[in-house]
Amino acid sequence: MEMEFQCCFTGHRDIAPQHISTLAAVLDRTLEKLISNGVTRFRAGGALGFDTVAALKVLEKREKYPHIRLDLYLPCRNQADRWGEYDKEVYAYILKNADSVTYTSEYYHRGCMHLRNRRMAEGTDFCVAYCLKDTGGTAYTVNFARGKGISVINVAELCE
Repeated sequence: MEMEFQCCFTGHRDIAPQHISTLAAVLDRTLEKLISNGVTRFRAGGALGFDTVAALKVLEKREKYPHIRLDLYLPCRNQADRWGEYDKEVYAYILKNADSVTYTSEYYHRGCMHLRNRRMAEGTDFCVAYCLKDTGGTAYTVNFARGKGISVINVAELCE
C-alpha cells in the first residue's frame, strides 16, 4: 500500500503585488510535486488571500486527481460575515466543494485563529506557506509546523 501524506496551507491575507502574476503557477507546480509524492489531503484555513488561492487550486487539481481531498479548518462559523459579496461567494463555493469542514469555535473569539492554525498543522507532513514576515499568524503557524518536524515549503521565496 502506498503512503498517504497530508499538507496544510498558511499564508498572508495580502499577496505582494510583485507575486500576484507568479503565485498561481508556483502553487500549481508545488501541488503537482506534492501529489506525485503521495500527498492526498490538503488542509486550508478559509481566510482571504493565500488560503483562498490555495483552496481553489486544490479544487482545480481535484478535477485531474479525483483522489485528493480538501479539508477546511475554520476558526468560527461567522468568519466571512464582514467580507464583501464577491469574497463571500468564493468562500461559499469553497465550503460547498470541500470534502470536510471543521470549526474550531462557534463564534469568533480572541485566540480562535491560533487554535485553528495549530489544529490545521497538527498531524500533517508538509506545510505550504506564503510567508513574507517574521510576525503574525502565518509566521506563528510556520514556526509551529517546523517545531513539530513538518516540512515547510515557502512559496513566497519561489515567486521571486
